[in-house]
Amino acid sequence: MSAEFARTLDRTGREERTESLRMRAVLALGPLTSAAGLGWAIVQPWRLTLLHPAGQGFWWLVAEPPLYVVAAGLLFWRFVARGLVADMAEAEK
Repeated sequence: MSAEFARTLDRTGREERTESLRMRAVLALGPLTSAAGLGWAIVQPWRLTLLHPAGQGFWWLVAEPPLYVVAAGLLFWRFVARGLVADMAEAEK
């Protein structure tokens, strides 16, 4: 095994690890945001008016901020993050 080949292998391995780490970080943003929204709902259950809808109107029941955060995280993961990672992989080639 020549030293030149060993250096090439080492550089390629480092770049792949960095690349996959960045991609994993982007893919993790959505689930982490959703987990934060779930944590918010657990820590402050009084914000979820669905649990105690006494005399509340439709829009008051629909406007649940912790649930919006969960939905935003899921939508980001489903529609944005996957395309972003695909673009990042294509740009690295």
